[in-house]
Amino acid sequence: MNMSRTRRERLVVIGGDAAGMSAASQARRLKGPDELEIVAFERGHFTSYSACGIPYWVGGDVTDRDRLIARTPEEHRARDIDLRLRTEVTELDLDGQRVRARDVDTGEESWTSYDKLVIATGARPIRPDMPGADAAGVHGVQTLDDGQALLDTLEGTRGRRAVVVGAGYIGVEMAEALINRGYDVTVVNRGSEPMSTLDPDMGCLVHEAMEGLGITMVNDAEVTKILTGDGGTSLLERSRELGGSRVRGVVTQDREFPADVVVLGIGVRPETALAKAAGLPLGPHGGLLTDRSMRVRGHENIWAGGDCVEVLDLVSGQDRHIPLGTHANKHGQVIGTNIGGGYATFPGAVGTAVSKVCDLEIARTGLREKDAHRVGLRFESVTIESTSRAGYYPNASPMTVKMLAEHRTGRLLGVQIVGREGAGKRVDIAAVALTAGMTAEQMTTLDLGYAPPFSPVWDPVLVAARKAAAQVRGTLSRG
Repeated sequence: MNMSRTRRERLVVIGGDAAGMSAASQARRLKGPDELEIVAFERGHFTSYSACGIPYWVGGDVTDRDRLIARTPEEHRARDIDLRLRTEVTELDLDGQRVRARDVDTGEESWTSYDKLVIATGARPIRPDMPGADAAGVHGVQTLDDGQALLDTLEGTRGRRAVVVGAGYIGVEMAEALINRGYDVTVVNRGSEPMSTLDPDMGCLVHEAMEGLGITMVNDAEVTKILTGDGGTSLLERSRELGGSRVRGVVTQDREFPADVVVLGIGVRPETALAKAAGLPLGPHGGLLTDRSMRVRGHENIWAGGDCVEVLDLVSGQDRHIPLGTHANKHGQVIGTNIGGGYATFPGAVGTAVSKVCDLEIARTGLREKDAHRVGLRFESVTIESTSRAGYYPNASPMTVKMLAEHRTGRLLGVQIVGREGAGKRVDIAAVALTAGMTAEQMTTLDLGYAPPFSPVWDPVLVAARKAAAQVRGTLSRG
């Protein structure tokens, strides 16, 4: 008897980092090569790596680039994933269910059809539209290729002056990395304080720590021009040979800062040019819009995840762009499970993030004051000072906790923590409480672990919760 063989479905994945390759790997776990063909396109040289670790590699804390790679291209291919490096997808044909891809090195183009498509194109560093922004020595840092290019510049530059533009997570972390490499570092920040993910009163604590590290902070300043020309470095001659120009400084409204290297830490935007050109739905921040299964809204066979999407903010109830590797990996797992025949959802996020500058730990979750104002929430705000351990225990260090609770209801809205060892990960308590929709009053009864080496009897987060709950009760009693 003649038996016709069932045609394999083809999954095409655009983007070879956290979300894309997590989706491909999970789909492969659930469906073998006889059922599902997987083709993945990545325009860079690397796959499945920790972008969050790049500043620590540049700064020398991580000595080997390959330690940032969770799974190599060879490992993916060994699992029957057709991974094509240095290949950029340039066009989506939704009606024909195919993608056009171009070999970055040869320029050769070809079309690949798909039954299911995953868009995991990530985010791109914001590069200001100003003279000199594309000069040699000006770097955005988002991928391992970006990190390698920056290291090559640092190793080939005689001068030791660095300017970091922007003071968000990447800007602060890169400033510390450059200090560790022996550079004189100036950070030019448009905001009133570094770390705009915090309220300014908490950001000023970061400011103090950065200056203590030897970083020059310039706040309330916006770069208007990047100067190029004779920078007096060994790379200058190379750039002249190529007909290019090299950075020699940055200019703000009223000052000029000399620079042998400039790092852009202004932030990132979703990389959704392909999706926009194809008419896929984008949110207010430019990210792809998906449902809870990470399926692109209105498209049954297209999924998206990682830094190119917007997700539901569980506190504000609005869509938000939260570019974090933790989310990207979860998105990929959800997508791969659904493509593989299972069922999974990503319900949303509360925006938890943690970082450090020197030994100062910086953490936040939920809404800042301006976020709450923007969505029309009335709130009570409290700030407390405590210690990481029992006050009498050796090496107890100060910690500042700020908490926002909704006016009258007392619902937790956000928490920010700045302190030394043991401060940062305390934000996880608040992240769980936010996800559960707890009030400040309910938080005061949480059964947290206690011993003098780890915490005061009342953990700093609970001290803040007590103060916030009391403030809410006070407003209720006053009517």
